[in-house]
Amino acid sequence: MKLFIPIFGIFLLLNACVSVSNNSDQTNNIVKPQVENCPQDTFVALPVTQEEENFSDRFDYHIYNILATTDTINFQSLRQDFVFCRGNNTWTVQPGTLAKDLQPPSNYQEFAQELVNPSFKTIDIQGRIYQYRVVREPKFSLEEDSFITRETEPEPAEDKVIFELVTPENQSSQKQTLYTLEDLQAAALGSQIGFPSITSAVIYGERIWWTISFEQGEGNNGIATIISYHPQTNKFTLIQPKELESIQITDLSITGDAKNPTLWMGTQISGEGNPYIPAKGLVAYRPDLQNPNSGALTAYTVHNSPLVGAIPDKLRLENDKLWVSTANGVCQVQWQTINNSDSWNCWRFAAMAKLPFEELPLYSASTNQTPAVSLSAKNAEETVEVLWWSPVDFQTRKGRFEVRYPQGFTVNLDEGASLDEFSLEPGKPPVYWPGFNWHWNGVSAAPSQEARFVRALDQVALNFVGGGPQGIRSGQFLPNAPMNWSVMRGDLELLELSTQSTRLKYYSGWVDEAKLQPYLTVVPQEIPQNPQPNPLAAKVKQLPSRP
Repeated sequence: MKLFIPIFGIFLLLNACVSVSNNSDQTNNIVKPQVENCPQDTFVALPVTQEEENFSDRFDYHIYNILATTDTINFQSLRQDFVFCRGNNTWTVQPGTLAKDLQPPSNYQEFAQELVNPSFKTIDIQGRIYQYRVVREPKFSLEEDSFITRETEPEPAEDKVIFELVTPENQSSQKQTLYTLEDLQAAALGSQIGFPSITSAVIYGERIWWTISFEQGEGNNGIATIISYHPQTNKFTLIQPKELESIQITDLSITGDAKNPTLWMGTQISGEGNPYIPAKGLVAYRPDLQNPNSGALTAYTVHNSPLVGAIPDKLRLENDKLWVSTANGVCQVQWQTINNSDSWNCWRFAAMAKLPFEELPLYSASTNQTPAVSLSAKNAEETVEVLWWSPVDFQTRKGRFEVRYPQGFTVNLDEGASLDEFSLEPGKPPVYWPGFNWHWNGVSAAPSQEARFVRALDQVALNFVGGGPQGIRSGQFLPNAPMNWSVMRGDLELLELSTQSTRLKYYSGWVDEAKLQPYLTVVPQEIPQNPQPNPLAAKVKQLPSRP
């Protein structure tokens, strides 16, 4: 028989690149950083998406790699570099320099080949080279019809995920089974094994550590696995925490005693048409020495910590500092005192534009024909933050930018709240409502205003299907017409909420794209010292379960 797997069902590996690091070497250089060695500030425009791209790609700042020198730390996304200058704690945005081998495959054949028969990666420990990869067995093959197929016998061997390691002493690979299809189905995680991938390789103490992720969606899934290997004894230890079993691990850093470590990991999940869905944020896992699968786990999310984005992409450890990068910004955390808000310094990626002196029509929804108010600059340096872009006309590809608007607009929605009984991000109240994809910030923009719900860039689902990213709208859906969004990323103030309706104020509006020239920058993120309580928490006991 043949098993056919369509290409549109595979998303994780488009973004999978291996982070290779040596934690013991990730220390600050003794040489004092020099500000003059930092790059000069430059104008990096918000990208204009090409016809073959998704329009949301211009706001995709997911970090694929971190490069560090004595003077700088460079957080590399696909199109831009966000560069931190150690000498004066400032940021610049530079044109992207991400190496070709760290970028997603540029064509189907290259992508599919790496998917079904991945190449071996290498890691150097004390001058000795180890090669490694993870594969799904039985083996698959590529067909000319652009599908991945598997030829099997009438009674095929059981599907399983295999880790292969080639040591300096033995050029033939030794194989370690990580999990089988029976394991996956017994845990009720999925109907078939998703293609696995290695997302990090870390040297810590005398061991090599790897994190294994997997494709999700259309019945595909996997079991999150951390592999520890001791070269001197040639022994493997597999760690599969129950709390993370169907969650993708994006990266790994390790602290503490080598025999009793803390594993710091970024997490996410994905689904049909959506490669980025928040999970447990930044996780600290402390394996139990007797049973590594039942250790202590603490999760830091946008709902219970100052974390600036919902999905940690890449981590970097430097002495007592842990750098956590997301598609919404970067945090520098003193990991030993991480539960203290004063231990966090965070910055947010932002698009800004100078306001014109002439009046700029501002619309209260993305495709409205009549402007609500007008904006204009009071001085030559006045700027406005650009939050999103949405189409007005599919054929001409013209659209509008969503921008911050401090006065805000009020909207009444015929959609209320209910209890959400699905798996939740830690710290998030179990309430499903129109602002479900926003999180409580706990602070207000001004003393006279209420605290807000805010939406990070990586809380906007970058859907490839299903109409694209979803915001909040009022009015009816019109076939073959762009959605008329009231708000996609603007801050929300909750005015009234019942099981039948919602009334809220949103602090953004829409302007024609031709009127602004947005550029990218990095801004400090305010960390609440005395946050106000989340109003949704008080609603939990009043709500029925979600249908």
